[in-house]
Amino acid sequence: MSVELANEIWSELKRYVNTVDRAEAAETVVSVLIDNDVSADDIKSTFKSDSDIKKALTSYLKDHDHEDEVDDDDLHDDEEDDDY
Repeated sequence: MSVELANEIWSELKRYVNTVDRAEAAETVVSVLIDNDVSADDIKSTFKSDSDIKKALTSYLKDHDHEDEVDDDDLHDDEEDDDY
């Protein structure tokens, strides 16, 4: 699926999503796009006028960066254990 098509679908459907549920719906859209190899830069440029998607993308990137740091720490802990 192209990111442009996803933008068009989101633009049409988001009005049917309750305002309180939009953040979670936007997070799902971002997650699906990322899982389908759409780059964060492409999402950002395509959805540049949609605040819900931009917030969801920012949140996703922060969470993803945090997970990488945790994974790196776990790897270092394992290496230290191997030395003993």
